[in-house]
Amino acid sequence: MRGQLLIQVLVFAAIAILVLVGIASFVSVSIQAGRITVQRELAIEIAEAGIDYYRWHLAHSPNDYQDGTGSAGPYVHNLLDKNGNIVGQYILDIIPPPVGSTLVAITSTGKISANPNLQRKIQTKLAIPSIAKYAVIANAAMRFGAGTEVFGPIHSNGGIRFDGLAHNLVTSSVSSYDDPDHTGGNEFGVHTHVSPTDPLPPAQVPSRPDVFEAGRQFPVPAVDFAGLTADLAQMKADAQTNGKYFAGSGGLGYRIVLKTNDTFDLYRVNSLVSPPSGCSSSQSGWGTWSINTTGGAQTFLANHQFPANGIIFAEDHLWVEGQIDGARLTISSAKFPDNSSTRTSIAVNNNILYTNYDGSDVIGLIAQNNFNVGLKSLDTLRIDAALIAQNGRVGRHYYGSSCGTGYVGSTITLLGMIATNQRYGFAYTDGTGYQTRNINYDGNLLYAPPPSFPRTSDQYTTISWEELK
Repeated sequence: MRGQLLIQVLVFAAIAILVLVGIASFVSVSIQAGRITVQRELAIEIAEAGIDYYRWHLAHSPNDYQDGTGSAGPYVHNLLDKNGNIVGQYILDIIPPPVGSTLVAITSTGKISANPNLQRKIQTKLAIPSIAKYAVIANAAMRFGAGTEVFGPIHSNGGIRFDGLAHNLVTSSVSSYDDPDHTGGNEFGVHTHVSPTDPLPPAQVPSRPDVFEAGRQFPVPAVDFAGLTADLAQMKADAQTNGKYFAGSGGLGYRIVLKTNDTFDLYRVNSLVSPPSGCSSSQSGWGTWSINTTGGAQTFLANHQFPANGIIFAEDHLWVEGQIDGARLTISSAKFPDNSSTRTSIAVNNNILYTNYDGSDVIGLIAQNNFNVGLKSLDTLRIDAALIAQNGRVGRHYYGSSCGTGYVGSTITLLGMIATNQRYGFAYTDGTGYQTRNINYDGNLLYAPPPSFPRTSDQYTTISWEELK
């Protein structure tokens, strides 16, 4: 009996020992897992500290992508606790923006001193927003007619009547305004006449997702069009330093023909198409804005390489056309000192085309006065570019039937964005101008606008955040 009892005691003791060992192992593993979880959380917090540090750095040195060292990275920083002890490190890898852009990619790797083999890595992309974040932006009241479909954000410093479909936010800087297209009381800063027509202020603003899919907001802060003068002056300086700068042509302006081999041909324009008898208008800056095709109408000057900083600047009128392949350009026309009687314009009568539509090709056209499509433009015209008319408007002058062939066009297609000081348009209510108008926002402009495009803020904002494996 004693032997049997001893065996039973030994068996139960062994089981108890196994259970205790199992419990101890479980507790040990749980403690270890908890410790690793805490360490992993600390590692990503250290990585986040690296991102926060460099956002602070860029706020004080917006163009420094080398951590103040003047040398290539990576850049290693110790992270200290309140007692001055090193708890870990963040290691920064910084990819500076493409030429003329502000999009900077920052990768921060967080490591802890207690477990050097454990690390977590995050990447964030920061950018300073530019005026190219809008599909259409204006300094005056605008109207978008029935059948208009716009995919990018829309803003006006005046009011907006929108009778189409807006897939993105529509904003205005006024709470109400007197719509110039009809009589009656003031209307909401952003309103629609799609049935049922919006009521008049001070009624409550109705929800209209059938027109404004992402909503509408008003009033919001205005965008400074006058400040573009300073931007153009800076572009002139940048073109003189590391771009292509052209003083007055001595003629009527310059013709620029862009090429896919990263060069452009430059011509002096000597003669424009004369308007037929009876073809005229009282519009400011009116003209055919079309280069003559006769001999001597233009003089070839030179073939130039695209500049390193992507900026081409001329103190004269410009006619631009052609195609690019893997280039990023801003072409500006302005005359200084700024005087309303001498402001210059840009005209496009032939196609401007990208080869690549993935964001690697981009063109900005900035006119001190108007952006024009002339009388003798292509019947089917395509413009791949972001357009700015600082003091004038983006559009086409009025050409009636007395102007001969060209007063009516078939289709104009724009891929890019429009910024216009005055009301824009490529057609008129009497059926003149382009019958079909396709205005498409280029989403690539949101992250990578044309070189040195005017900004709407001085501060970097976060575009994306992700943890890298």
